[in-house]
Amino acid sequence: MIVLAYLGPLALLPFLLEKEDQEVQWHSKHGLVLFGAELVLWIVLLVANFALVAIFAPLGCLTTILFLLLGLAILAFHIMCMVKGNQGERLKVPTLSDFADKF
Repeated sequence: MIVLAYLGPLALLPFLLEKEDQEVQWHSKHGLVLFGAELVLWIVLLVANFALVAIFAPLGCLTTILFLLLGLAILAFHIMCMVKGNQGERLKVPTLSDFADKF
């Protein structure tokens, strides 16, 4: 179930189904907050990309390459969170983990 906690909206499944397991709850809360932060980040970057394309088209091509690299970095981070979670460890993201711990 910890793997599902870091697969975007699928983090709702362990959050709703595994109420007794505190470890799964911790990972699913952090996965949901991480998904929300990534969603906001993608929207902001998409709007910025549209503005750059409107001003100067080659900058839009450059930001598209940066989007791909950012997507790969986020995928690697999710895989790292899944591996650490399956090993019984917790990976804390400074601001996001503090926000998720409030729930």
